[in-house]
Amino acid sequence: MAFPRNHLLPSLVLACSIGISCAAYADVKADMARLESIQLLSEKDNQAALVQLKQFYSQFNAETDYQVKIDTLRELSAAYFDSGDIPASEKSRAEIVKLAKANDDRETVVLSQVDQAYKLLEVGKFDAAIAKLDEIASVLKGSSRPENLMRLEIAYGVVYHAASKFEQALSHHLEALRLTDQLTQRKSLLKIRRLATLASLYLTMQNPEQTLIVTNDALALVAEVDSPRIIATLRQNQAMALGDLKRYPEALVSYERALKAAQEANLPKMEALILSNIADLHLRTHNFVRAENVARQALKKAEFIQDDPSIYNAKANIGFALGGQGKIAQAMEYLIPVLEHSREQGDKADVEATVGEISRMYEHAKMYKEALEYTREQQKISNELFRADRSKTVAALQEQFDADQRKKQIELLARENQIKDADIKNSRLQQIITLLGAILTIMGGIFIYMLYRKVKQTNERLEEVNQQLEFHSVRDPLTGLHNRRSFLELMKVRAEDVEPERRESDGDSPDCLMIMDIDHFKHINDTWGHSAGDAVLIEVAKRLRSAVRDTDMTLRWGGEEFLIFAPKTQPSLLMPLVDRVLKAIGSTPVIVGNNVIPVTVSAGYISLPFSGIPESACNWEKAMQLADMALYMGKVNGRNRAYGLLSLLVPYEQALPELERDFSAAIKQGMVEIAIVQGPQAS
Repeated sequence: MAFPRNHLLPSLVLACSIGISCAAYADVKADMARLESIQLLSEKDNQAALVQLKQFYSQFNAETDYQVKIDTLRELSAAYFDSGDIPASEKSRAEIVKLAKANDDRETVVLSQVDQAYKLLEVGKFDAAIAKLDEIASVLKGSSRPENLMRLEIAYGVVYHAASKFEQALSHHLEALRLTDQLTQRKSLLKIRRLATLASLYLTMQNPEQTLIVTNDALALVAEVDSPRIIATLRQNQAMALGDLKRYPEALVSYERALKAAQEANLPKMEALILSNIADLHLRTHNFVRAENVARQALKKAEFIQDDPSIYNAKANIGFALGGQGKIAQAMEYLIPVLEHSREQGDKADVEATVGEISRMYEHAKMYKEALEYTREQQKISNELFRADRSKTVAALQEQFDADQRKKQIELLARENQIKDADIKNSRLQQIITLLGAILTIMGGIFIYMLYRKVKQTNERLEEVNQQLEFHSVRDPLTGLHNRRSFLELMKVRAEDVEPERRESDGDSPDCLMIMDIDHFKHINDTWGHSAGDAVLIEVAKRLRSAVRDTDMTLRWGGEEFLIFAPKTQPSLLMPLVDRVLKAIGSTPVIVGNNVIPVTVSAGYISLPFSGIPESACNWEKAMQLADMALYMGKVNGRNRAYGLLSLLVPYEQALPELERDFSAAIKQGMVEIAIVQGPQAS
């Protein structure tokens, strides 16, 4: 049967359209299936997947489905990153942005700004990073694409994690885990990855027990995805948790399983990291030869992929392994470049940690002069970090206070404007209905009264918060003792309020400085755990408070170090004070649960002014330095004792430079009179 001419063309067009749509749909489905097969391959062999991804992407043309291109570029970026090729990874992310803009995909363009948040995070601008993520969230609000919402939640979790705001990080990572149930592709794999992230967070939160629970939940799902890559991540988390629980043999088995999985997935960056962690585990168990061998394997792998962080991490492990074997000169050949790299990077925290380890290495080798040199550097950096942290904290508190004040002023201004508007309306209404105007006036009065009460209550709460902030700014949160900041403020007031000539002539009742360090505190942490270490710090603080006068200042100087500042202390009462402190701490062990922990301290003490020296030549900071050297002498000579500097036996112009240069030599040369107070003998 023939169709009318005007019906024939639309029918042909419709038929062609259906055919083209079906063909296009078939192509998209085939491309998605190909991409998913490569994604699964990347879980087993990253390098092989990278080759196929590059080949797959090279075949794309203008007709290729947009979402296929975007998903392929994301996989390329991840594969490049895992292979250690960071520039290529960043180039792929840039291609995503370019392609999304060309296709007017606002969500993908905005989501790409997560990289900006990560860069802000790298330079320590946590608030700016969160603000950037909040901007992204405002655009993605109400999105129907759960994979985009999940990526945003992951980014929030990463930033809060880095900012040590663990509760917020945990909330966002749990939300990301919940969103995996709404995905249509690779649901099991992405759920396992989110569980792995949660395990890493619990590890940072020092909750190894919860880390093991979450890791075991993830491992139970691994059979569904056959992914050596994710197995490597999970086994590494498991090993680190077992190490924190001091289950070292089990930790080593988990690390070896992680390494095998990383090798199967062809992930050289992860291999280098796992090898470094294994070397660190051997260092912790004092298996220094094995630690050196594994660290050298890590170095070889890191140099192959040219990954600087992994290279310097491996070199540090080699250095400390050699140091543990007594090969100090060889050790320093590795450690000095590591130290210089950290200095160049401006990472003072890393420098402080490395310097401290080098100091302990020298002390273990009985090279006390070199140990003292690095100890001084560590103390200097520690003071700088303290001052920097204090400035940041004060600035953050001030910024928060100013923001609260501005917010309160804006709220009050808005309410005042509301009141003014109400008054205007009342005035107009009074011309029409006098009674209604009176009623409105009464209601306005009630409103103002309620507003006044609200503002008064807000001011009272603000004053209470300010008092709490002031208290915590000068107190150590763990022990309740004064902190460094309060002592520095006291020394500043002391320098301003007391006439120098009067202070220097006040030899009958000088001030006293006594610095103490808990003996073998690292051993306490390693043997009984960090919670027991905290309990010991709290108990030592309690005993110190009971041993001194109410007018004396007791503070936590940092870590396991404490300081007593005893003003107006007669010389005849100084040694009894020191003896009383040593006995208060060391006579009775600390009981933590069922554990009996022996605790003693080593100390150094000095009077201020010292031996009639003007404080312009020997101020409190120099006196503290001398007391710290005396403390170190106590540690070198057996611990559980205090060394005190009583007086100089030669002119101070001659003695002080020698004391600063070589403390023990100055004592041997008879330049200074010292007194030794022995701590209580173990019962």
